[in-house]
Amino acid sequence: MTLELLLIVAFGGAFLTYFLGKISSSLRNGFAVLNALALVVMTAFLYGQTVEKNLHFGFLGMPFVLRINMLSWFFAITIVGIGLLSIIYSLKYIENGKKLDFYYFTTLLINASMLGTVICGDLISFYMFWEIMSWSTYLLISYKGGDKALFAGIKYIIMSIIGSLAMLVGIISLYTHFGTLEISTLAIQIQGASLNYILFILIMFSTAFIIINAFWPLHIWLPDAHAEAVSPFSSILSAVLVRKGMYGLYLFMYVILGLNILNRLKFGFISFTGVFCWIGAITIVFAALTALLQNDSKRILAWSTVGQGGYMILGVAFVTPLGMAGGTFHILNHCIYIALLFFVAGAIEYRTGGIRDLNSLGGLIKKMPVTFIGGLVGIFGLIGLPLTNGFVSKWLIYKTLILGNRPFLAFAAFLGTWGTVLYGYKFIHNIFLGQLPEKYKNIKEVPFTMRIPIIILTILVFLFGILPGIPLKVINAIGISLGFESLDVTLWGIASETGTLNTINIFAAILIVGIIIWLIFKAGRKAPKVDQYDNYAAGSAIPKNKYNYTVDYYYPFTKMISPYLKDIFDLFYTKIANTVQKLCNSTRKIYTGYVGSYVMYIVLFLAILILVQLKWGVF
Repeated sequence: MTLELLLIVAFGGAFLTYFLGKISSSLRNGFAVLNALALVVMTAFLYGQTVEKNLHFGFLGMPFVLRINMLSWFFAITIVGIGLLSIIYSLKYIENGKKLDFYYFTTLLINASMLGTVICGDLISFYMFWEIMSWSTYLLISYKGGDKALFAGIKYIIMSIIGSLAMLVGIISLYTHFGTLEISTLAIQIQGASLNYILFILIMFSTAFIIINAFWPLHIWLPDAHAEAVSPFSSILSAVLVRKGMYGLYLFMYVILGLNILNRLKFGFISFTGVFCWIGAITIVFAALTALLQNDSKRILAWSTVGQGGYMILGVAFVTPLGMAGGTFHILNHCIYIALLFFVAGAIEYRTGGIRDLNSLGGLIKKMPVTFIGGLVGIFGLIGLPLTNGFVSKWLIYKTLILGNRPFLAFAAFLGTWGTVLYGYKFIHNIFLGQLPEKYKNIKEVPFTMRIPIIILTILVFLFGILPGIPLKVINAIGISLGFESLDVTLWGIASETGTLNTINIFAAILIVGIIIWLIFKAGRKAPKVDQYDNYAAGSAIPKNKYNYTVDYYYPFTKMISPYLKDIFDLFYTKIANTVQKLCNSTRKIYTGYVGSYVMYIVLFLAILILVQLKWGVF
């Protein structure tokens, strides 16, 4: 299996899918699924390989290099895996949509470009794949049309361009200093550079990666983009595309610079990694509390995506083997449960005619049981309850912070989890529990092709929560390749001097407690069944056409915190954008189309030059 063939199948499949759509929609759909499946199989066969290949062609005289190692494979398999599930989910979800040839082509093109960024071995190719990914993403965010989608797309692409320009400055600077953009060569030559220069390079690249990761304070594009994109693409956007920024941080912090330089990047009491840790902590708390204010199902998930990125950078930037393992594992876990939750939100949209307002839903548990189980398990993973994948990665991150004697960072992480419990409960309860609105009494479960991704991801949440050693063995190999000490990984968890995580013991304890509780309830009297409208809350009957009493359940709390949770950076960036727009509109007025006006401009310019000459004798 060659890396060239992998890219050919990825990009070629995207274009071929588009042209097949002109012949038959069934042919297009079937080929899109087969192409995505082929990428999963081909990537799986690359497991354990370490290859770097310099191809015979390049760009602007610079070679095109492909490379695969455990780090790039980890991100690659995540990209193609979520990509396949998104394509399968799309078959029914978007079958009546417009421009479907364009949709499938762009989705596959984004997956191909993301794959290209993780298997390329030089920065010029990395930048080209990154730009293909960015512009294709803009097209899909705006795919639905309408003012909101177009605004979200514009917001994203402006932020993306800022990041791309910062990255381009860094790439040009590296080439002028070292005469190469090959990653393996740069990793050797940059060791002799000054710390000030290295800090400059890190700031340039980190700007791009912070933007795509949506870390505070460069997070403003993500809530709108995730909310307005179609749900199958929202799963890709939130699960893997946003986390391409984490791969970029790995690439520059650990692959190119290495642990030795990272540990030296200190200026007084301020360190580069320490700043990242605090950015992560602020991101966690701000996003969790903001999510509580949302009543849109996809906006809640969008803000959770912002917050979960904070946990990742907290672990990764701590520069310890345990923190590295926790942060890396959380990247994978987030990909699984956030994709699952966006599929769940999309299923609700699909069956309710596009409803995302939580206060307009309720009681769907019996109508959509598979979707309910997927949503419940996804929220459990997001919170980090025992026996779910999120529990293991958060446990590793919490342990890293506590052992590292960082109580304030640990408190921020715990506060974020508390907020996640509150908005997670709101998401599940307001959609599935309570009273079923009359208009949804005949609603049905989603089609089988939409259930498949939900079922698969639900299983993975539990599989990696009960048997975390499966992904942790890969993550440990990544850590070793980056220079960290090896961890004592077992199938059930991680052993260390300060305590052992053993999920089989947790599983056994929960199973025993569950059986006891079940026996108690089994021995008791059976509850009588009543009609859903034959119930009362606080002594008052629930109105038949209204959702139940939990509407605005958190109103007292949100009323208290909302004045302090204004997104000042969003307002600040918007004000800058409006100022630039007014300036451009004013400048445009000088182009009148009349020759006399342009003659007058020339005369005034010459008069100014003459005045300057007479007064100061400059010319």
